[in-house]
Amino acid sequence: MTRRLSSILLVLALVLTASMLYAADDSWTGTISDSHCGAMHAKASKAAETCVEKCIKGGNSYVFVNGADSKVYKLDPADKAKGQGGHEVKVTGTLDGDTIHVKSIEAAGKM
Repeated sequence: MTRRLSSILLVLALVLTASMLYAADDSWTGTISDSHCGAMHAKASKAAETCVEKCIKGGNSYVFVNGADSKVYKLDPADKAKGQGGHEVKVTGTLDGDTIHVKSIEAAGKM
C-alpha cells in the first residue's frame, strides 16, 4: 500500500511540475506594430511610431514583431501596447499559437 501511495504522489508531483513549467511566463524583445503593416515595422523608428498610431486610429490593432525572427504575434489584450507603437519593447506573457497573452509590456531599455 505504501509503495502504491508513493507512486501516486510521484505522478501527481510530476504532473504539477509539468503544468507549472508550461504556464511559466516567457519574454520577447521586438517592436510594437499594427495588424495592417505587421513586420514592415520590425525596426523601431519615429516613422514607424507615426504609421502605427495612424493605423490604430483607422481600426487596426496592435501586434508584436519578434526581433529574433520578425514573426508577427497578436497581443491579448492588445490595448496593453497603447502608447508603444513603433517602439522597441520587452513583452512578457504566455504564447498560445500566434497569440501572446500579455502580462506586461515595457520599453526594451528598462531590462
